[in-house]
Amino acid sequence: MTKLAFPNPIRRYEPRRGCVSFWGSQASLEVMFQIDLDVLRALSPATVDGSEASFLVSFDLNRSVILQAARTAHLKQGGGYHRLSAVNFP
Repeated sequence: MTKLAFPNPIRRYEPRRGCVSFWGSQASLEVMFQIDLDVLRALSPATVDGSEASFLVSFDLNRSVILQAARTAHLKQGGGYHRLSAVNFP
């Protein structure tokens, strides 16, 4: 099985969905991920002030932890979409 990779560093703030979206790929399959804004608040409480920029900074500061949680979720469930919430972070 080909390892899940994150070659595209783009992430998108989606306030209506209450998340930041990002993408990974496994061979020819694109995998969409969303991470709840509450998780980003918890990961960087001193950084997040509720603005788009602060949520994206929190994502960037915690990228390695977020990508590891994304890999774990994808390994457990497979598929092309995952929503990461507090249960995905110890």
